[in-house]
Amino acid sequence: MPPCGIAPDAVRVVAPATTANLGPGFDCLGLTLDLWNVATFTLAGEGVEVRVAGEGSDVLPHGAENLVVRAFRRLVDEAGAPMPAGLRIDCEVAVPLSSGLGSSAAAIVSGLLGANELLGRPASAAAILALATEVEGHPDNVAAALDGGLVVVVNGEEGLLTERIEVRPIEVALAVSQIEYSTSAARAELPTYVALADAVYNMGRAALVVEALRRGDLELLGKAMDDRLHQAQRLEHMPGGFAAMAAARQAGAAAVAVSGSGPSLIAFPAPGAAVGDVAAAMVAALAQVGVRSRPFTLATTDRGASAGPWPAAAGVETAAGSPSG
Repeated sequence: MPPCGIAPDAVRVVAPATTANLGPGFDCLGLTLDLWNVATFTLAGEGVEVRVAGEGSDVLPHGAENLVVRAFRRLVDEAGAPMPAGLRIDCEVAVPLSSGLGSSAAAIVSGLLGANELLGRPASAAAILALATEVEGHPDNVAAALDGGLVVVVNGEEGLLTERIEVRPIEVALAVSQIEYSTSAARAELPTYVALADAVYNMGRAALVVEALRRGDLELLGKAMDDRLHQAQRLEHMPGGFAAMAAARQAGAAAVAVSGSGPSLIAFPAPGAAVGDVAAAMVAALAQVGVRSRPFTLATTDRGASAGPWPAAAGVETAAGSPSG
């Protein structure tokens, strides 16, 4: 993939939080949330240096092992280009780590888009999605982070099939649990085979979830957002999770689900319900069993990740969903 543009000296990438699965849409539904990481890439000095502020600043690697750097290197290798002799990445991290809110997807997308910009955009949008999925291991969060809105993504014979669906802005309440819960461990405990009746149960409801979010129909969303493939197994390892979901409904949530693989819970308040009250109810329920959590109140967004030269010139920042090549 030869470069197709003039490479800037510095690049800024903005990448969002995402929630995936949305109950029945296991590994095929992703939804973008209005919470953003910012990564600034500059070529200066020697080696690789990562500076982190915000979430995870005390635990994230500051060198080549950082996930942003690993994704950056993956696109450089794919493009057949040499790794820059000096790379500094300044990360402002707002998405909580290991929370089921797509922190790894945001990091991967940041690294890929940063490399693509610095190399003059050799990679297409489809190539970036394929690389992001390879690094992440599943496509739902990275597809939503790249495209924004609600994204349906499945594997097809010729690669990933994606459809981006604009959704009406919806407020969501989250309880971001502090328990340790890795995505890889969560996925390892899921069954390899499922009953046909359970697969059918999820397929129909996943279609209804998409339509409910597209229309902003929270009553339908509440009826459809149920699952028989993954949530029960994950909730068994989330102390207080069942009680917190019940508390969210009592506080006015129309629908509630495990966010991604957990341990966060995401709730969609019914009309007239206070989003802050729903978040507080989940946090309180978790506290009753000794689980610390943080309330977040966010909104869905149709914006995906964006990248462009830094300092930005007017009109040059490019939406991640359509990089030229």
